[in-house]
Amino acid sequence: MSNCVLVIDDSAAIREQVVRTLKDVGLFDRYKQARDGLEGFKTLIESKADLVICDVDMPRMDGYKFLQLVASRPELQGLPIIMLTGMMDFNSKIRGLEQGASDYLTKPFDAGELVARVKVQLKIKSLQDELKKANEQLKRLTNIDHLTNLFNRRYLSEILEGEFFRARRNRENLSLIIVDIDYFKNVNDTYGHQNGDVVLAAVANLSQLQLRAYDSAARYGGEEFVLVLPGTSLQGGQMVSERLRQSVLDFTFPPPMEDMTLTISAGVATYPSINIDSVDSLFRQADEALYRAKQNGRNRVELMTG
Repeated sequence: MSNCVLVIDDSAAIREQVVRTLKDVGLFDRYKQARDGLEGFKTLIESKADLVICDVDMPRMDGYKFLQLVASRPELQGLPIIMLTGMMDFNSKIRGLEQGASDYLTKPFDAGELVARVKVQLKIKSLQDELKKANEQLKRLTNIDHLTNLFNRRYLSEILEGEFFRARRNRENLSLIIVDIDYFKNVNDTYGHQNGDVVLAAVANLSQLQLRAYDSAARYGGEEFVLVLPGTSLQGGQMVSERLRQSVLDFTFPPPMEDMTLTISAGVATYPSINIDSVDSLFRQADEALYRAKQNGRNRVELMTG
């Protein structure tokens, strides 16, 4: 059963007739009504509907203007709208279809035809929703590193570009952390690549645990990870890095690595800074800080200079 239908018509009798017809076949569990396009649009904004049945000729706001308002809202795209009209004018029907109507029904309508047309639109919407869900899943799969379940390097670029633009526009901080697993080659050489993958997945999970809902983590290279922290100062980035460093140091791996002590090194950079005017310079500053962490003995966090 679909959830909600919105019936828009200036005639209370027509609205009740439509609702009664649909209730008789149990197509919806909620029925909302509006007297004109403006009231109907406000109802849609306040509570989602799965299908709209809308009269064309109404006072204050007609069906065509209602279609234009719906088309202006991205969250309402794909909403099936069946127009009711007492006019047989072919050009009027074309106008409505061009403005986003899904179908037309002429008044006085036949109950059986109304039900059939509603069922068709609900079926189309169901198929569209399934396709949208599949596309979103496909997009997620193309953006995710399958070993670590973090974002991949390609999608990291999109995230950084968007967050840097937002930080610059809103004059907010943006911190970037580059993390490298110390002596990871030794892990692979000693325990094998399969156990090396276990280590990568564990560090990725520990990284995720340090993040807020709007932060991002990505696998940048073999054993390198990048954390993107919007609205975070350099000191805040340092705190996140230190917590992650300690959590990795304290982590106990499954056999045969239960006696292994793993460490990470991290470099932190933050926009705005005199040395940072782009995503590239932000990344470069963090990378240089990471290099100093390695040069200074590893298992440490270094901050950008300047």
